[in-house]
Formats: sequence, structure tokens, C-alpha cells
Amino acid sequence: MKSEYVNSFYKATKDVFNLMLDIDTERGDLKVVEGMVSSKDANVILGVTGDLKGTILFSFPKEMTLEMVKIMSGMPIKKIDNFVSSALGEVANIIGGNALTILNNNDYICDIVPPQIFIGEYKSYSMANERALFLPLKTPIGEFDINIYLKEN
Repeated sequence: MKSEYVNSFYKATKDVFNLMLDIDTERGDLKVVEGMVSSKDANVILGVTGDLKGTILFSFPKEMTLEMVKIMSGMPIKKIDNFVSSALGEVANIIGGNALTILNNNDYICDIVPPQIFIGEYKSYSMANERALFLPLKTPIGEFDINIYLKEN
């Protein structure tokens, strides 16, 4: 998997978190994971089609999810409900759209499939027994990760 795939999602995430939440995002150590990928309390899956195809999995802990939506809405949030799920899906959708715009500037023509949101901790997701890149990210409100599984079509 090419570094430009990871870099596009990292830059898009950093930009979106800075603009929407006014918080900085710091990159952890990238690693390769195979097959099954662990998840957190709130998870969003984006499909990618076009010159690249695959899946992007965003995984957030509950407290970070609630704090993100509190910052965006200005309202105290106590539980992950439909409003929170929708907001989280939209954040992932914006990040995905921005990342694909960056990839488009590198001559990849891609589109994203609408997000699927899964609430509740799952022990793992199957990434079709393929390799994915695990990108951990740190912010002042918590740590989350992005699993990137993309290959050229």
C-alpha cells in the first residue's frame, strides 16, 4: 500500500479536526494488521470505489465520541444515540471526501460509499483476510484509529 493513501487520510483528518473541532491531531506509529481488526465503541466504515477500492474503518472510544459531538453541537451529550451516530458518520464522510480529493490531485479518481455506523464494542471486523494499515491518532480529547485497506483497481 502506498504512503500517499495513508498521508491523504491523515492530512484530511488533521484538517477536519482542526476546522470542525479546533483540536490538533497527532499521528502515532503506523503498523500493518492482517485480516481481523479490533474496534472501539463507535465505528464508521467507508467504502472506496474507482481507481482505488477498499474500506476505511474509523474507530472512536465512547468518551471521545461524546466530546466531539458536544464540541460540534454546543450541547452536553450523555449517550451515543441517533444524533451522535449521524454526526460521527458525517465527520467520517467529510474526512473521506477530503482524502479522496487529495488522492484525486495524485491522479486517482475515486468515490466513497455512504458511511455505515456501528455502535458498541466489537472484538473485530473482518477486512477479508487482507492487509490493512493501522493509523493510531492522538488528540487532546482522546485517541482513535483509522484502518486503511485500499488497493488499486
